[in-house]
Amino acid sequence: RDTIDMEIEIELSKDTIIVTQTNEKGIIEFANEDFCKISGYTLSELVGNPHNMIRHKDMPKWAFEDLWKTIKSGRMWKGIVKNRTKNGGYYWVKANVYSSKNSDGSLRYISARVKPTRDEINKAILAYQNIVGKNAF
Repeated sequence: RDTIDMEIEIELSKDTIIVTQTNEKGIIEFANEDFCKISGYTLSELVGNPHNMIRHKDMPKWAFEDLWKTIKSGRMWKGIVKNRTKNGGYYWVKANVYSSKNSDGSLRYISARVKPTRDEINKAILAYQNIVGKNAF
């Protein structure tokens, strides 16, 4: 990169569990306290907004295309994701995303995220660089 990367990494603690629920269009309907704390957003700033508001620019679009294809088919998606905080920092998560139904039969998506190991992060970075180019990350 031509510029010095001033982003600050926020490292999750081992007991952090980030949970969100979106509607079928990816609009946040619920976020737990850990998500608010790590992302820097308040619950009212998150609810009603698209989940991709925390998408980090380094994440390749194909990763989220794969996520949507997988969860819309009824399967669970698992992956290592780099997210953006409100103040411009970032954090890595090991994400598990799956579909569920509300009591009225409408579709919702639940995501539970925990701290990945440094090895998992490094493997994800290599995989993403192989797809999007060595200058990423």
